[in-house]
Amino acid sequence: MLLSGIFIAGGARALANPERLVPQAKPITDRVGPLLGRVDPRLPTDTSALVRVNGATQLLGGLLLATGHLTRPAAAVLAGSLVPTTLAAHSFWNEAAAPDRRLHQTQFLKNLGLLGGLLLAAADTEGKPGLRWRAEHAADRTQRSVRRTQRSVRRMARTARREAKLAAVSATTARRLPG
Repeated sequence: MLLSGIFIAGGARALANPERLVPQAKPITDRVGPLLGRVDPRLPTDTSALVRVNGATQLLGGLLLATGHLTRPAAAVLAGSLVPTTLAAHSFWNEAAAPDRRLHQTQFLKNLGLLGGLLLAAADTEGKPGLRWRAEHAADRTQRSVRRTQRSVRRMARTARREAKLAAVSATTARRLPG
C-alpha cells in the first residue's frame, strides 16, 4: 500500500494537468509515438495524450496496488510505466549544472528503488508457491513415484520368483510321494 501513494498522486496530477509534463516527456514520446503508430494507427501518438495515458495507467495501477486487487499485474504495469517516466523526468546525465544534476540523480535513484519494490511486488506470491516451485516439486514427486513403482515391481518380481520356486518344489515333492 505504501508503494502505491506516489503513483496515485503522480497519475492524478498527470491526468489533471498533462501540459506541464509535455516538455519533459517530448524527447521520449517522440521516439515512442511512431512505434505506437506502426503497431496500431488508432493508438495516440501525441505527447499530451501519451502523458495522460501514462497518468491514467499510474493512477489505476496505484489504486489496484493500494486496494490489494490484482497486485502482481498492477505492480508489473507500474514498473513498465515508471521506466519512461524516469527517463523523461530525471535524465541527470543531460544536466549541465551540478545542483540540478545531483537533484535529478537522486530522483533517478529513488525511482530505481521504486522499480525494485514494484518488481518484488510483481513477483510476490503472498506465501503461495510460485510456478517455478510448483514445477520443480511436481517433477520431484514424479521421480519419487517412479522410484517407488520400480521398487514395488522389483519386490513383486522377487516374490513371483520365490513362489515359482516353491511351486516347483511342491510339484517335485508331490511326484515323489507314494500315492
